[in-house]
Amino acid sequence: MTTRDRKQTKTRRYSIGVVAETFGIHEQTLRMYEREGLLIPSRSARNTRYYTDADLERLKCILNLTREMGVNLAGVQVILGMRDRMEEMHQNMMALLDYIREHMAEHAAHALVRMPPMHLVQMEPLAPERSPAVQVLDASRRRQP
Repeated sequence: MTTRDRKQTKTRRYSIGVVAETFGIHEQTLRMYEREGLLIPSRSARNTRYYTDADLERLKCILNLTREMGVNLAGVQVILGMRDRMEEMHQNMMALLDYIREHMAEHAAHALVRMPPMHLVQMEPLAPERSPAVQVLDASRRRQP
């Protein structure tokens, strides 16, 4: 691997000054977002803040919520927290689906699934306030016309 290849695979990092200038905000604003827990930049060995591309995407979201939608920082914190939880749930769901696909593929070739004929399935309401129940009729007990 050449030096050039290593630079391309390495995560890009931006200093606080570059980020502040790029987004037209003061460095103190970025520090405040960090104190509030909205942005968590990585740190160098000398404790210098560095922002990644993911941090910049999160900053864009924060600025959109505050500038364009008028959301205060407490609201931004709630929204970003919900967004983070949704992303985590999405990742967990994808992992579960992958697991199911992997393990079901092994068993699918050996499994037989029988569905009752549709004329044996009737929908009957249990009670007016409840949802309809599905009932499978026993074909041997069915009246012949």
